[in-house]
Amino acid sequence: MGRILAIDYGSKRSGIATTDPLGIIATPLEALLTHHIFDFLTQYFEKEEVEKVVVGWPQRRDGSDTNNTPLVRAFLNRFKKLFPEMPVALQDEWNTSNLAMTALIESGIKKKGRRDKLAIDQVSAVLILQSYMESKK
Repeated sequence: MGRILAIDYGSKRSGIATTDPLGIIATPLEALLTHHIFDFLTQYFEKEEVEKVVVGWPQRRDGSDTNNTPLVRAFLNRFKKLFPEMPVALQDEWNTSNLAMTALIESGIKKKGRRDKLAIDQVSAVLILQSYMESKK
């Protein structure tokens, strides 16, 4: 059984989370500048068995597109060209950034640490992955 990888794709930064090999626990994996994401994914897929990628899908509560929806759509198009055999699932990412900030506050991380947008992106990816895993139970 392979891992499930989740991506919180953004215009500047992207967060990545993964499950353990048994697909039970979601943990943060990486936060990186978005222009490095395909290099990272290529290297990761070469060394780890990944059974599926879950991508956070940006939409408003009414289901309409956000400013990031076209960016994620373009990312998905390129992803499918580079990794045509990799299954992809979309997961609603509404409010994950706010939830990630709340989680960082509740975990006791000081204000200076909460300014690290890469940390927020990582936690957002974990929340996307957890939501996906819960929806499959």
